[in-house]
Amino acid sequence: MTRSFNIIYTCFLALLFIVTGCTNHASEKEKATSTAAPAVPVRISDDGLTASCPYLTKDENGNTVLSWVQAIDTTGNFLMKYAVSGDGGKTFGEAQTIPTTSAVHPHDENLPKILFRKNGDIIAMFPVSNPNPKNSYAGLVFYTQSFDGGKSWTEAKQLAEDTINSIDERYFDMEVLPNGEVGAIWLDSRKNTDKEGSSLYFASTNGRKGFVGEMVIDTQLCQCCRTDLYLDAQQQLHVAYRGILNDSIRDMMHLVSVDGGKSFAKPERISADNWVIDGCPHTGPAMVSNKFGMHYAWFTMGGGSGVYYSQKEAGKSFTPRETISNAPAARHPQLSTFNNGKLAVVWDERGNDSTKPNNYIGLQIRNDNGAHLKTTQLTEANGSAVYPVITTIDDKDLLVAYTIKKEKGNEVWWQLVRPRI
Repeated sequence: MTRSFNIIYTCFLALLFIVTGCTNHASEKEKATSTAAPAVPVRISDDGLTASCPYLTKDENGNTVLSWVQAIDTTGNFLMKYAVSGDGGKTFGEAQTIPTTSAVHPHDENLPKILFRKNGDIIAMFPVSNPNPKNSYAGLVFYTQSFDGGKSWTEAKQLAEDTINSIDERYFDMEVLPNGEVGAIWLDSRKNTDKEGSSLYFASTNGRKGFVGEMVIDTQLCQCCRTDLYLDAQQQLHVAYRGILNDSIRDMMHLVSVDGGKSFAKPERISADNWVIDGCPHTGPAMVSNKFGMHYAWFTMGGGSGVYYSQKEAGKSFTPRETISNAPAARHPQLSTFNNGKLAVVWDERGNDSTKPNNYIGLQIRNDNGAHLKTTQLTEANGSAVYPVITTIDDKDLLVAYTIKKEKGNEVWWQLVRPRI
């Protein structure tokens, strides 16, 4: 991290605290001081080379792992990298490169990801470009595995088994299944209809042999929004995505499997936003669970613009949506739980002045039953922070990573947040 950025950011926080201490008005700045004490942000990507696509997960020992896509030169060559924090998110160790990801296509919404199995095996999954006569923007999903703690990696392999007919795969996710195998979902161009949209596929690993048994679990999905795959404490497997309803409405959908992905129930709509749009929003849903059930966050412009929240207890309906941020340019929410089930939501948001950089990361805290507690801002209002990801450290602290946009190349930063609630 550059010294100048540290000085500017520290001065910004100091001024923020002074201003909030001199007014009795219940402003968002007052909420910021009582919600969290953000640590100084740290750049993890290489100096002088563009980077993007931060992703957070845990290794087999519960350590936080941050992965990202890093340019290795200035001619458009990229690789996935990752680093492990062994001290509760205070620092990260030396970055490790995954050499078999040389075809990775950096895309923050179509996010490259890394997963650690309980036995220490690692899977890295990433998008590659696949322009073809049917779709010049098409892509494929590939994965590579390591069976020796990241020392060596298998040759990258296409996720779909039908490599001849699957010509466009994107917006994937992975999750460890109840039986220890790994499940994956993705959007696929293969479909048995002329209607707009992609099919949603599911497959799972067979030991170290890779992903097999692909099957369609829904059709007519928005082609350009990320999906989410999540296993709750009751070992139920949840899928969230943006569907296309009545050929024109693009609302959030949810389906669940109670048998580890062997079968899935009929999809349900999370919220009847009725967003009619002939295009792709490029912002998918997020979900997490606690003792009160499942919790969801998403962006829509149906019935109002912004990022919204809903909850669903077992056997009940989805609760009416609540506003997280009503800014029209609020996007890309992500969720985590901490402190015995409290909810933390992060998202990116842009101010009204389009003549200068003004993207920042927001943080909202809700109690374990979803009631709003506090909202704050993690990064500078006049900055260029986008696409946040979040994880919890020891159930008390939050670690947030994001991309900083810059004219001469983007950077990946992270910061430790200690909520005071």
